[in-house]
Amino acid sequence: MRTGYLGPEGTFSHEALLAAGLQDVDAVALSSVHDVVVAVQDGRVRRAIVPIENALEGAVNPTLDALTFDAPDVVLTGELVLAVHHLLLAAGPTPIDGLEVVVSHPQPLAQCAASLRALAPRATPVVASSTAQAVQDVVAEGGPRAAIGTAAAARVYGAHILAEGLEDEPGNATRFVWLARAGDADAVPPHDPAAPARTSVVFHGDGDTTSGWLVRCLSELASRGVNLTKIQSRPLRSALGHYLFHVDLDGRADDPQVAAALSALSTHCETVRILGTYAAAGATIRAGHGGDHTT
Repeated sequence: MRTGYLGPEGTFSHEALLAAGLQDVDAVALSSVHDVVVAVQDGRVRRAIVPIENALEGAVNPTLDALTFDAPDVVLTGELVLAVHHLLLAAGPTPIDGLEVVVSHPQPLAQCAASLRALAPRATPVVASSTAQAVQDVVAEGGPRAAIGTAAAARVYGAHILAEGLEDEPGNATRFVWLARAGDADAVPPHDPAAPARTSVVFHGDGDTTSGWLVRCLSELASRGVNLTKIQSRPLRSALGHYLFHVDLDGRADDPQVAAALSALSTHCETVRILGTYAAAGATIRAGHGGDHTT
């Protein structure tokens, strides 16, 4: 099955895809998170995996925005959590304190910012479309340049490892979600039927600038015992000061309490869209082809 991910080979998205251990994968590398989401919408791939949340940097906004504004028929069908370990990679042996440029995707640059300031204070961070692309570019260009990337990228592109464990916090992990078009049951990845369910929702309304509007919205969940596990606001894009809200809930959308809460929420909102009900992730997965688990 054609399965999209943020490429090229050797990104953390690629590591997550490999770690999932799926058997029927025709992996399709795409150039941006937005393109991965839209590729599901327009049928270029039947399913995809994208990052949606990091333990250090929070929500992956390009994923949220693409789902909200550009992929009305795409739903979340599963999730996994990948332990994230960053390596500092170069074309060859290079003094770290002499580096002038460090290249990577914006998320790893932010997740390793304190370590970079300590190890390579002269280095200027430069943004690349992906960690793997950063490693490719650094290996090709050489000089006092390095990239933040994965162990897989080091192997694939022949990079020299300058440092490991570059992440600022050892518990760094990224939550990835599986995407498919609504109704495509064959594109749902295998999962444990006994796993707890999670539902993702996005909502907005004209009342978002009035006192207590968000409290009234969330009280529809709390009063029915529906547990909210995440909330993230994003600009509505229609006018300054208006926002939409992404929330994750415990339970299935068709559970009586959840269904009642979402019905009541809709009385306060212009739009309440269920982005998907799916099995919540279990143990954190370590990057690597074996998909080993850790705690």
